[in-house]
Amino acid sequence: MTTRTLREFLADPAGDGKPAARELATLIEAISDSCRTISYLVSRGALAGVLGSAGTGNVQGEEQKQLDILANDELMAMAKASGVVAAAASEEEDEARPITEGSPYLLLFDPLDGSSNIDVNVSIGTIFSVLPARGGEHAFLQPGRNQVAAGYCVYGPQTTLVLTFGSGVVAFTMDPPTGQFVQTGTNIRIPEKTKEFAINMSNMRHWADPVRAYVDECLAGDTGPRGKNFNMRWIASMVADVHRVLTRGGLFMYPWDKREPGKPGKLRLMYEANPMSLLVEQAGGKSFDGNHRILDIQPTSLHQRVSVMLGSKEEVEVLEKKHSAS
Repeated sequence: MTTRTLREFLADPAGDGKPAARELATLIEAISDSCRTISYLVSRGALAGVLGSAGTGNVQGEEQKQLDILANDELMAMAKASGVVAAAASEEEDEARPITEGSPYLLLFDPLDGSSNIDVNVSIGTIFSVLPARGGEHAFLQPGRNQVAAGYCVYGPQTTLVLTFGSGVVAFTMDPPTGQFVQTGTNIRIPEKTKEFAINMSNMRHWADPVRAYVDECLAGDTGPRGKNFNMRWIASMVADVHRVLTRGGLFMYPWDKREPGKPGKLRLMYEANPMSLLVEQAGGKSFDGNHRILDIQPTSLHQRVSVMLGSKEEVEVLEKKHSAS
């Protein structure tokens, strides 16, 4: 197994002696620095007095935790200090912020995914997406296939940074004594076949028929139409659930449901679905929203929501067939 640091990886990401683009390497290193800071805050928790509600709500109408705000402020400061971000957008803020005019990249992020888990010491994380900078008021409204980089950092028993530049997926684990991110995963691949899925089962009565039919078949086990027993896992932190999928296979679903029929889904296209879909596809998996490949969706708003089903190729294709037949 390679023991390259993140900086050493960025000096030769493809193993062909060519470094990553200088500005992109600068941004990824800056993001890793912020993730290190956020990891420290998360690990301190009650000792630093950063747990609990901030007494405010975000643009999504969700209660903000103190760590949500601290992580958001850290990432916005990082974007400015990096000198390579033209504008940045956060799930926690109404509008995108102009940063450094003329810079090559747009940065989008969910500063602390899985906020409901903060106070109970369950894995949470940071998700980020990098787009090429474009002018005009709709600069951010690019389909996910345009991403030049995407990744997440999961703050769990280990702090792990997972990254793609659109040519495979790699992982780095933070070494606590040195603070360095050391490469611990190369060319990560999701197994095509799986016996595991992740979904919030309490919402079953609200799902569309294709999703309910899929889950019913999984629950029927080896005597049902799928002919095998499935395990169901649900952490309620997209970072943690998708990290499990990337690590050992499986399917993650947060589908449309009948409670808010006018909304296409709950998760955010730009901050969650697009970066995670790029990672999953680059690891050999698939993603779709019930109608389309997620990375082909043309965004219409910065905080657009979407149904998300992604993971092992074989399972996503089963879901695709059920949706196309409905």
